[in-house]
Amino acid sequence: MSRRASSVHSSAASRESIAPEKSTQSSTLPQRTLDNVRNQVAHEVAVRTITKGETVDGVRLGVMLILSKTDDEEFLRRVADVLQHQMLLQNHVFAIATTGPSTRPDPKANTLLICGSPETYVQRAVLLASSKFLGRIQFAHNDGPIWVAVVRNLSPAPASADETALWDALRKCALAPMDPLIPPPGSRSAAETLAAARARLQRLTPAQAYEELLAPAINAPTFLVDIRSEAERTRSGGIAGSLIIDRNVLEWRFDPRSEERLLIVDRYDLRVIVFCEDGTASSLAAVALLDLGLLNATDIVGGYHAWHKAGLPVDMDLDVGTEPSVIHIMD
Repeated sequence: MSRRASSVHSSAASRESIAPEKSTQSSTLPQRTLDNVRNQVAHEVAVRTITKGETVDGVRLGVMLILSKTDDEEFLRRVADVLQHQMLLQNHVFAIATTGPSTRPDPKANTLLICGSPETYVQRAVLLASSKFLGRIQFAHNDGPIWVAVVRNLSPAPASADETALWDALRKCALAPMDPLIPPPGSRSAAETLAAARARLQRLTPAQAYEELLAPAINAPTFLVDIRSEAERTRSGGIAGSLIIDRNVLEWRFDPRSEERLLIVDRYDLRVIVFCEDGTASSLAAVALLDLGLLNATDIVGGYHAWHKAGLPVDMDLDVGTEPSVIHIMD
């Protein structure tokens, strides 16, 4: 009996010795505050934004829309702090926004925050995003690498137009700047453009053009068109009988579908022979007429200079300030 009593007594003593220790541990645990909870949620939002993001030209970017909370801007700044800390060694730009009814005086006003590093990405993203939310931004302010705006009616729907617009703005702002000396893909130099135009034409020498104009019988109405400037005509003279048409209205005057066309332009098989001062601009002009459907359009190799050099008729006293009488008659 004494041994049982002793065992019970020792067991009770051991429980008494353990209980105070547990009480001491529970009393030393830190109390979680509302600020701690907000920081934890901000950290989770930031990690999710990074994880669901993408990389464009070495720049990490992402968009996250969350439901509106009390003190939206303050919470979004917490998220931005975590993002910038996590992405300290990598170029990045992120857009975070609240959606749904807000606690602001205007319940339809939401908060949009764009942050990034270096700041140039933020500046580009802000310019692009501002144009996409034209008329909806009530207020905005810039704080270095962080831009905050109040935007009306941000849509909470997944893959909404607003979310798509933000993704588009970030992707474009992250694109590496082009070297200004490297031509964009698909572009052509002026010389290449001219060569491509001439490849589509059956160009005429001055003598060939002159012979064609004097031919007693031709298959279609033929016109010689002078597109030079008034200054060039004053300096060099002109060709009597040619139609003087300013280059900037050429297409309108020779488009059979245009209300501003010449009355003589009532068919698509017209033979239009264009010339300029040196045979450069005329090739591009003739191709413009081809594109309108005037498939017999062409130009003169060497232009007016070559015509004059070939000894063909020119008129140095031509009234170059006005269009020739044939134009006034037809109009």
